[in-house]
Amino acid sequence: MTSSKDKIPPTPKQTFLAKTFHWINIISLFIMITSGLQIYNANPVFGGRGGWHFPPFLLLGGWLAGGRNWHFAAMWFFSLNLLWYGLYIFISRRWQRRFVASLDIKALQLSQNTKRKNYAWHRLVYTGIIPVLLLAIFSGLAMYKPAQLHWLSGLFGNWQTLRTVHFITVPIVVLFTVAHFLLGRKVGGIRLIQSMFT
Repeated sequence: MTSSKDKIPPTPKQTFLAKTFHWINIISLFIMITSGLQIYNANPVFGGRGGWHFPPFLLLGGWLAGGRNWHFAAMWFFSLNLLWYGLYIFISRRWQRRFVASLDIKALQLSQNTKRKNYAWHRLVYTGIIPVLLLAIFSGLAMYKPAQLHWLSGLFGNWQTLRTVHFITVPIVVLFTVAHFLLGRKVGGIRLIQSMFT
């Protein structure tokens, strides 16, 4: 006879829309990062044309125009995916459980409950990535259509600053993805991670 302690907890359930959002996000991010590095290699942000280049196995597109085509195509999937997910969490009220609140800050400062603190960290990271994603999208749009969106590109001062800001958002998003994965695993274990993709 097994005790209640030996029982396997039920597998977490994820909605079809949440799973779809994560799959589209991962695929579009992979395409944007690898094609973005192809664009970067054509004229590195740091050091000019003689600056440090990324190795070919990290690149997508084959050349500058090919990288741009892949990058801008994936950009629309990524941006529209974020838009409909934002609407989804707003309509479903999931935002109440996703974003940081004053109780989370208090938990980080005072709570002795490790799981509660992990939840708070997760929501803090989840909230903090929003302005970074918006910055990545707006700076990308400013480079995509600098003449039509001159008012947007003008906010960044000059072209080099615009490129630098856009480039810096990439490692931040990658770090967020890693943190999101690790915190999700701490909170719900590997079963939570698997439930999002199966």
